[in-house]
Amino acid sequence: MTEKNLLLIDGFNLLSRAHFATSYNRTNDQLKNSKGIYVNALRVFYQKIFNLIRDHKITHLSVVWDVKREETTRRQKYDFYKATRFELPEPLIHQYVTCREASEAIGIHQISLSPYEADDLMGAISKKWVNGACFIYSNDRDLFQLLSETTSQIIASKQGEYIYSKKSFQLDYGINPEQWVDVKALLGDSSDNIPGCPGIGEKSALPLIQHYGSLECIYENIEQLEPSLCRHKKKLIQGKETTLISKELSQIICDIEELHQFQLDELMLGIRTEILMELLGQLELKIRIDQFGA
Repeated sequence: MTEKNLLLIDGFNLLSRAHFATSYNRTNDQLKNSKGIYVNALRVFYQKIFNLIRDHKITHLSVVWDVKREETTRRQKYDFYKATRFELPEPLIHQYVTCREASEAIGIHQISLSPYEADDLMGAISKKWVNGACFIYSNDRDLFQLLSETTSQIIASKQGEYIYSKKSFQLDYGINPEQWVDVKALLGDSSDNIPGCPGIGEKSALPLIQHYGSLECIYENIEQLEPSLCRHKKKLIQGKETTLISKELSQIICDIEELHQFQLDELMLGIRTEILMELLGQLELKIRIDQFGA
């Protein structure tokens, strides 16, 4: 049986990192091609996708996009969620539109689904994938909760990219990936405006979950915490409401009814080579794509 490998790209994570990495100290005109189209992030975006396809022998692929934050279930229930996010810069917005159109034309599968976020879609699809390895390309640590025997995360660092597996996570944190949401609930996330438990930091959150396993178990035993953890009792009691809300906001939704009938065969790689070459020429993107002879 031919090996099947699925790659899920966190679209905004890759496109925005590509933009900010290539726009530092450059004017808007320097980010455009000769036709006045913003392309600085697109070059990095597509070069990275084709490198990943080659390096990890990818047979199935989807670029997963977020919907507008106002549409998400979390924002509809809690209006403070992601309320501190800055508006996206104009060059990035333009390239998002171009990227969606170009990817559709060349046969790269894309998915977005209101009211869910990209994390939810990646969670639901990765749980359905049982045909081989699943790789999630993103630097978002929230996705650690999706790690499993078959699902790993490809993370970019200054030293280069590395594959972060369930085993790697367990060695680093001493808990299982599904318990990561409890750690995140205690810590909160300032970038998403998730409050967490005030006064509890990573050095405190991790030992609490390592010992008790979950938030629920912590609060069941709040009156008789272990002596080494007892100093956190007051903060945990005072922050109970925001901590439980933070877990709700941090939990990735992996059971999405709209995807129950989703056919994974739709993700089979099928690049339209001629259109790809034409678009690269039109956008003036110099990308080396070995597997397509370019």
